[in-house]
Amino acid sequence: MSDTATVPDAEILHETMGRVALIRLNRPGALNALTYPMLAEIRRRVAEAEKDPEVTAIAITGEGRGFCSGIDAQVLRATTEAGQSGRGAAAPDASTRADPPGIFSYLPLVGKPVIAAVNGVAAGAGFVLAMMSDLRFGSEAASFTTIFSKRGLIAEHGTSWVLPRLVGPGRALDLLWSSRRVTADEALRIGFLDRIVPHEELLPAVVAYVDELASQISPSAIATMKSQVWRHLSEPMLPSLADADRLTQAQLKHPDAREGAMALIERRPPKFQAYTAG
Repeated sequence: MSDTATVPDAEILHETMGRVALIRLNRPGALNALTYPMLAEIRRRVAEAEKDPEVTAIAITGEGRGFCSGIDAQVLRATTEAGQSGRGAAAPDASTRADPPGIFSYLPLVGKPVIAAVNGVAAGAGFVLAMMSDLRFGSEAASFTTIFSKRGLIAEHGTSWVLPRLVGPGRALDLLWSSRRVTADEALRIGFLDRIVPHEELLPAVVAYVDELASQISPSAIATMKSQVWRHLSEPMLPSLADADRLTQAQLKHPDAREGAMALIERRPPKFQAYTAG
């Protein structure tokens, strides 16, 4: 994968920055509103990055002043007139893992960190994209709105499950009912954003965070911990403890466990194995 590789004249751009596979929504005139081909291309690019041993994490951002304003208005109109959602969010070659219902519901199943680099407004499906990512870095220009209630819709695409776990039930209901605009500062205060950085430093901050992970953290441990955290959200304590014990025993047999111990003893940086999906 080239560090300068992009898809020219496309609505989804792709490049690498350090150890980050950066996916950039590229409809700035429409605040990066999503179409079904765009959803399919995002899914394809995520799957590609998950298989790339040179990639430690995946970041998604928007071109221009918006992160993502949601589903394109014309697509939404066609969907409501048809009375059912359209298709197109699955990768063309996604054959081994069935995605759960809802857009971006596959992101928690990806074995590498997915970071939303929110550079502007995130509304509707854009809010869902940020929510379903593992971490949310926001610039000072970031803002958020669920928007569903203002379109006569309900808590779609996993928002009723994930959002209360991020911000609490009361705040989740407020955001869902009111569809009000939430600033970056408020999003950080209520626990939706994980950090705010100056606007021009947003992508460098994401790259620096991922490069730090790549320099000293086991990719296999990252993948396992991500799976644990997402799965254990819906499990009682005792089954989660039993699962953690089982996974610990398995990880102790992984070469990274020995490498981590030897790096400590020899007082050197660890050289962990790359992680690839499949």
